[in-house]
Amino acid sequence: MTTGPHRPTAPAGPPVSRRGLLRAGGAAALALPPFLGACSGSGRSGTVRVVGVADQQKPLDTLIERYRADHPDARFSTSFAPTDQVQTVVRTQLAGGNAPDAHVLFPGSGSAMSMVELARSGLLTDLSDQEWTRNIPKNFDAAYRHDGKTYLYSAGSSVIGAVYNKKAFARAGVEPPRTWSELLDVCAELKAEGIVPIALGAQTPWVTQLISYALVPNAVYAENPGFDADMAAGRATFAASGWADALGRYQELQRRGFFNANPNGTTFEQQTALVAGGRAAMAVQVSAVLATFREAAAHPADLGMFPFPGGDDPADQWIPAGIVVGLGVAAHAENPARAKEFIAFLGRQENINRWATDVSAIPFTRDATTRIDPVLTDFLPLVDARRAVPFMDQSWPNAEVQPAHFAAVQDLLAGETDVKGALRQMDTAYRKQP
Repeated sequence: MTTGPHRPTAPAGPPVSRRGLLRAGGAAALALPPFLGACSGSGRSGTVRVVGVADQQKPLDTLIERYRADHPDARFSTSFAPTDQVQTVVRTQLAGGNAPDAHVLFPGSGSAMSMVELARSGLLTDLSDQEWTRNIPKNFDAAYRHDGKTYLYSAGSSVIGAVYNKKAFARAGVEPPRTWSELLDVCAELKAEGIVPIALGAQTPWVTQLISYALVPNAVYAENPGFDADMAAGRATFAASGWADALGRYQELQRRGFFNANPNGTTFEQQTALVAGGRAAMAVQVSAVLATFREAAAHPADLGMFPFPGGDDPADQWIPAGIVVGLGVAAHAENPARAKEFIAFLGRQENINRWATDVSAIPFTRDATTRIDPVLTDFLPLVDARRAVPFMDQSWPNAEVQPAHFAAVQDLLAGETDVKGALRQMDTAYRKQP
């Protein structure tokens, strides 16, 4: 769900249909990026090859340096790229037997590079014998474990909310809203001031899902915390649930003109620049990319974050909070012992804290030394009150539903489908056998 800190160099392009986007994405995926292709060979003997998403670069560079301070003989080769490229390239390498030793791994199921999908295919190394795995909270089992074995290392959970520009809010004389009705009023006032209320970079597929994820906790899980189990048992569907209300509200934001022009022609990088520069007031995003927004801003302190309101009772606000993208060790790694040793090092509490701090996450275990990014202050009470639900895709049964969701939202934004049609696409994908 995250991508790299690449700044935009051009404004959003002309309107693009969802089908055109998929054709363009497919062509790009076939071309192996040079920074990843360089790592696709067998590598130098003894060198631990690590491939991660761009958001992992800061914590990994820092922690590799700390690891080598105690292990001066250790050698690493690292590559980082945006999510879409990494998912395609590393999955191909894993299937071809020339994977990196340690690689990006997404929690739960729901994507081709998710822990469950790769574990089912026998492509991951069991990490269950490592000390840190004993501290994983039971409610996070589905993110870290498959069939009782731990395959994912992740520092903790990230939240989805509204990253906002404080100066843009001040120019319009508005404060962060606490209810859906207040949100609509705030957006109207921002628009009247000539400020884009919500920047949306839906040309980057993973960005399409975030507003859905922000709205679904209140629309679905506040009423039925067991919705995932009902879906798995065939007792519920997307189309006949609060998902319809959530997508309806997503559409309402577009209908009222609260997004930038042509979201399907706008990238994540352009979305970031709009908010960082104050041309847009906010963007619904995952806290793991806060560093990217701050890097793009002239004054990082101008940026804050608040829970995106999905209902009209601030005392019953629900939010999405999912385990952040982490690392796995390839089953056929060239240097498995060293790769596992490095993962064990990452599992020390001080290193969990460092990684979580770098990506504005909440560590899965906390101690007296844990420091949470101050912008997450308003989210912690909701997490601690158990009014936070995992990112929806982390419990989906196969890797078909997530891209169906991406496509459905792009179709909605392009006017090529309605809410019922979008949710039918997702229900069809959900029923496919893994």
